[in-house]
Amino acid sequence: MLGAIEAGGTKFVCAVGDETGVIEHSIQIPTTVPEETMTRVIEFFKQFDIESIGIGSFGPIDVNPDSQTYGCITSTPKMEWRNYPFLQVIKEAFGVPAGFNTDVNAAALGEATLGAAKGLDSCLYITVGTGIGAGAVVQGNLLQGHSHPEMGHILVRRHPNDAYNGKCPYHADCLEGLAAGPAIEERWGDKGVNLADRKEVWDLEGYYIAQALMQYILILSPKKIILGGGVMNQSQVFSSIYKYLPELLKEYVSLPELSDYIVSPGLGDRAGITGSLLLAKRALIEQN
Repeated sequence: MLGAIEAGGTKFVCAVGDETGVIEHSIQIPTTVPEETMTRVIEFFKQFDIESIGIGSFGPIDVNPDSQTYGCITSTPKMEWRNYPFLQVIKEAFGVPAGFNTDVNAAALGEATLGAAKGLDSCLYITVGTGIGAGAVVQGNLLQGHSHPEMGHILVRRHPNDAYNGKCPYHADCLEGLAAGPAIEERWGDKGVNLADRKEVWDLEGYYIAQALMQYILILSPKKIILGGGVMNQSQVFSSIYKYLPELLKEYVSLPELSDYIVSPGLGDRAGITGSLLLAKRALIEQN
């Protein structure tokens, strides 16, 4: 039996399942402070005989095995979790192999293996919600270098009619600062779920996301782009992206039919936890 943790800024999803991604038991735990949240996480997994655990975590995190802070959550805005030795705590609690990566990389792995990009050796998974993050599978491997991708913080061109300053505490008007859920709420004065009939809200959202996708396409050339997260539950954002992306690319590169190329997650809201199970599977294989 494999264990999986999808550690989000609002909640942790913990599950046990098998190497095919089938989830047998799961629980949601609020993300409060490490002492509270992690105590409940450990209590959940102690009920089961687990062979390994996969962790997909909010970040930034240190994914470099040669680093002294490998396995830690690093410069997160959630101050209680800053420099928290996540991987070490799990390994000490269970003594089993453990895989560790970002929540969006885990989701990309889930979608590439069992979801919307199944059968392809590359894909890009982007979540647009409380924050914006992206994970990528390139030639069958999770994209990782000196660190993990932080694609939500790229700079985009401001819409000429958008006077909003931006919400990101680091960069103000980066992609996340202009297009994540809190930016939508602050700019328009209400939560996105209450703005469904405001066409201008989602047209602007698609304008910024399309700019980001142009850059990702030109750099990574993914074979499928998967857009998840709460903001993308507003399906009209897809229509706006399909409108603006060709205008930006100007036929410089050819793309498949956009409605087949830029899609919702095939695994729905289970992409991250399924990918974390697959991280556990990989950790067990590497150990053996």
